[in-house]
Amino acid sequence: MNYTLHQLQIFLKIAELQSITKASEELHLTQPAVSIQLKNFQDQFPIPLTEVVGRRLFITDFGTEIAQAAQRILEQVQEIDHRTVAYQGKLSGRLKLSVVSTGKYVMPYFLSDFIKEHDGIELIMDVTNKTKVVRSLEENEVDFALVSVLPDKLSVSGVELMPNKLFYVSNYHRELPKKVSKKYLFEKIPLIYREPGSATRNAMEYFISQNRYSVTKKLELTSNEAVKQAVIAGLGCSIMPLIGIKNALKSNELKIVPVQGLPITTTWNLIWLKSKNLSPVALALLEYLEQEKDVIIQKKFGWVNGF
Repeated sequence: MNYTLHQLQIFLKIAELQSITKASEELHLTQPAVSIQLKNFQDQFPIPLTEVVGRRLFITDFGTEIAQAAQRILEQVQEIDHRTVAYQGKLSGRLKLSVVSTGKYVMPYFLSDFIKEHDGIELIMDVTNKTKVVRSLEENEVDFALVSVLPDKLSVSGVELMPNKLFYVSNYHRELPKKVSKKYLFEKIPLIYREPGSATRNAMEYFISQNRYSVTKKLELTSNEAVKQAVIAGLGCSIMPLIGIKNALKSNELKIVPVQGLPITTTWNLIWLKSKNLSPVALALLEYLEQEKDVIIQKKFGWVNGF
């Protein structure tokens, strides 16, 4: 057998996504190139690694075992690379984070200078909704998670980063009565929600239930960016995190509508399992945040205090 690390990486990605097309996109390779590498890899085994049923690609039981072995091999190779860099006196290793979708406007600013300072660190950051973030933390798939609402059923430690404020927002040019009531805003105007599992949606639904509003027109979208564009287009209004709408406010595409009881204020927390043995890279990040957090907030997010 004469398979390469490159072939192991490609097959592992195909096994993970069960799609040559998706694997090629994630690996930034052409689909024919991925198909050729899969064929060359398969030719070295007498037992099929994949099968196609109804135009869908499936990984065989044997293929699953090979993928698991490939994962172990590639992890060992990464460990060799990291140890080599460490012997050169550099901090190195993999840092894995799972971030709720609005957190993509926050977490990069707390990581940027740290990653620049330590170029031996490999950063992997998944951006998804709160339910999936908590699941990845619970299953020990990541070092840290960024959330605005702490999970109830997990024993975690954390670092508070900064406030997260949610306001009622509308299209800048939407005409509203001079004395607009909360009942009008929530029952007469279509309300745009995030998908179930989103912390923003949970906060929004809690506010509505506490005030006993009966929402009659509702839209549901799967990202904050999609909600923002829908509000800008005039499809309805929503309760949105301030952190994600700065530019739309400055360019007069959106406006904040004052509502008693708003903003809803939570706190961005970087959390980890109390039982987790943090890597040197993870510990270094916590030390960096302890020293630099306030400076980053002032430089990058000072504008938030104006709202």
